[in-house]
Amino acid sequence: MESIKLGISACLLGEPVRYDGGHKLDRFLRDTLGRYVQYVPVCPEVECGMSVPRESMHLEGDPEAPCLVTTRTGRDMTAMMVEWARRRLEEPALQDLCGFIFKSNSPSSGMERVKIFKDGMPRRNASGIFAGLFMKRFPLVPVEDEGRLHDPVLRENFIERIFIARRWREVMNQGTKTGDLVDFHSRHKLQLMAHSPKHLSAMGKLVAGGKKAPSAQLRAEYHRLLMEALKLKATAKKNTNVLQHIMGYFKKELSQDEKQELLEIIGRYHDGFVPLIVPVTLIGHYVRKYDQPYLKGQYYLNPHPIELQLRNHV
Repeated sequence: MESIKLGISACLLGEPVRYDGGHKLDRFLRDTLGRYVQYVPVCPEVECGMSVPRESMHLEGDPEAPCLVTTRTGRDMTAMMVEWARRRLEEPALQDLCGFIFKSNSPSSGMERVKIFKDGMPRRNASGIFAGLFMKRFPLVPVEDEGRLHDPVLRENFIERIFIARRWREVMNQGTKTGDLVDFHSRHKLQLMAHSPKHLSAMGKLVAGGKKAPSAQLRAEYHRLLMEALKLKATAKKNTNVLQHIMGYFKKELSQDEKQELLEIIGRYHDGFVPLIVPVTLIGHYVRKYDQPYLKGQYYLNPHPIELQLRNHV
């Protein structure tokens, strides 16, 4: 199985590359998620030629095209950063990433809400110079910053997306075999339903129209819809709909008591009394007990390693 390649701001792995010679080590990213991914560390400021330590910087000017300026001497470092970034974004190491984790609030690497200054005062927000160029160059690659990943819902969503991005890349690397896209779509149906039934319907029509030999254009459109759908949060209401849909596969197998127990647990999840892992674990038990082949293949029940405990908190 192909490893999950993730770009990451180097300081989040503990590398002492910040302007003051320090780092911003995130132990979850390095020690926990790091067991399942291959990181490609990037420090835009050091890689473009700046020293450690160095003068701090911030953004100034137009939010659509901000300037990177040193805070004490007022030197404009924008051209230096942009010229390096455009070269770096075309290097092979960044061409097959399944995601990128940026450093929040960084004028070079902040994903969003980086302050733009005017007359010494913060006025508006933007992306850091490198982060903004990365997202324009790779609009379908999942991105987050380490600050937002402290939110359990955003963390689960991002990690779910990078695992799906890896599986999609594997399918594309296999070529254009008939049935590959159909199989991929079939196994992700419940995940897509939990994020956007509207996108699921549109993607189903695409797949049905290209069963014999999906064209490059069709695959590109499917990929766009896939990433667009997954950015939408899987809410308790939408997950409840999926869980109730799954119950339909056991209408002949479950006893009345089993049905009642499952309904009660789904209801407790919907009302916020238990996390998603509780009904999913019970359903997984029934999938094995009654040997339900379709559900065995659904990534919704096992979207990422259980050791990450992501569904224990959503």
